[in-house]
Amino acid sequence: MKITKTAVVSVVGRPNVGKSTLTNKLVGQKVAIVSSKPQTTRTRITGLLNKNGTQYVFLDTPGLHKPRTQLGDYMCKVVTDTVSEVDAAMLVVEPIANIGPAEESLIAQIKAHHMPAVLVINKIDTVKKEELLNVIATYAAAHEFEAVVPISARTGEGLDDLLGELSKYAIEGPQLFPEDMVSDQPERQLVAEIIREKMLRLLDREVPHGVAVGIERWHEREDGLVEINAVIYCEKASHKGIIIGKQGAMLREIGKQARGDIERMLDAKVYLELWVKVKEGWRNNQYQMRNFGYEEQ
Repeated sequence: MKITKTAVVSVVGRPNVGKSTLTNKLVGQKVAIVSSKPQTTRTRITGLLNKNGTQYVFLDTPGLHKPRTQLGDYMCKVVTDTVSEVDAAMLVVEPIANIGPAEESLIAQIKAHHMPAVLVINKIDTVKKEELLNVIATYAAAHEFEAVVPISARTGEGLDDLLGELSKYAIEGPQLFPEDMVSDQPERQLVAEIIREKMLRLLDREVPHGVAVGIERWHEREDGLVEINAVIYCEKASHKGIIIGKQGAMLREIGKQARGDIERMLDAKVYLELWVKVKEGWRNNQYQMRNFGYEEQ
């Protein structure tokens, strides 16, 4: 079907409410990494869906939190910038009848920009209906949302209703991205993010929050094998030891899990080699942050 309308929609909320899971489910494949740890998403990720003549452009953003590093400042600025430059915003919240500081801040920004906003209550498969009504009443008292849509990003429940609401903000015009694109991220960036996702899932506490991944070499051989050399940068020598693990066991597991996802994404056999280097304090160094792709968008 020919694309005649576009809807650019920001996906905002505090950390761990399921924004990236929702974006992936809407797009129909993985464009954003997911973990149970806060601040998994560090930059704005574009997910694309073409449906019923409309191109939906979803801007998945980092969770709004109280920053403790320059990287944290950057992540929060990504959120506030994104709220102001879209056709509509989705405020994604958990089914809890309490509005926290992050939600209050985002509602204030939505009001300040006179932005049409849909309240998306995620994880409804974890609560009873009576609890859901309390959540709806709590948020209705704080802001007059254009619509309230209860969903489960995990199961897909309610997503058709959500798209129905978002279609109201589509405007006439040419499509912004080619038909076959699902994200604007380069393959190298997607691969680096997949490697980081595995560290978030496999490593404890603070270690994965201080890592960045750089792709040093990418070679596509004639026989179809893709050779990728990636460097994991961490902030402390002690973290390097944890990432490598006893006799290299943890690094091998990170590589094994990442390679499986990368092969599915590229639809090709992959040889993945990982190295670990220490780059102290990179999260508070603007130059290093730019090197890792965290720069003004």
